Amino acid sequence: MRSERSGFELPLLLAGAFRALVDALHADLVHLGHPDARPLHGFALQAVGTDGVTISELGLRLGVSKQAAAKTVAGLERLGYIAREPHAADARAVHVRRSPRGEELLALSADRFGAIRAAWVAELGAERVRALEDDIERIATSSGDARLGDLPGWLR
Repeated sequence: MRSERSGFELPLLLAGAFRALVDALHADLVHLGHPDARPLHGFALQAVGTDGVTISELGLRLGVSKQAAAKTVAGLERLGYIAREPHAADARAVHVRRSPRGEELLALSADRFGAIRAAWVAELGAERVRALEDDIERIATSSGDARLGDLPGWLR
């Protein structure tokens, strides 16, 4: 490893590490019965939450238009990850919630991320991984307005 790096390398390294995590996850998900799962699906299912949302609310949570949220919902529904139902208070709105298959995808993802982290611990050591996580958290939250949940919208 070099002692000095150019400033432009840091975001590339962080993006590369993120990509390595997500690619490893999706390689595992293929073998666990979710070959069509994509990174956006995980973000969207997290944004749907445990109580469900309207399509407009999902768009706000993801930082995308209502039309983009509707397209995401259609794709998730086609894969069996969400279900639509009538909205209890607004006849014009549609309520979407995670289906059992969507819950399974999130549970498997959490499990696999744990296994991937364990592999990093085996390679780098527990102290280095913990220090890396602590340092990234410190930087990500140092501005006081870090919104990691808004990542999909920020990437548009």
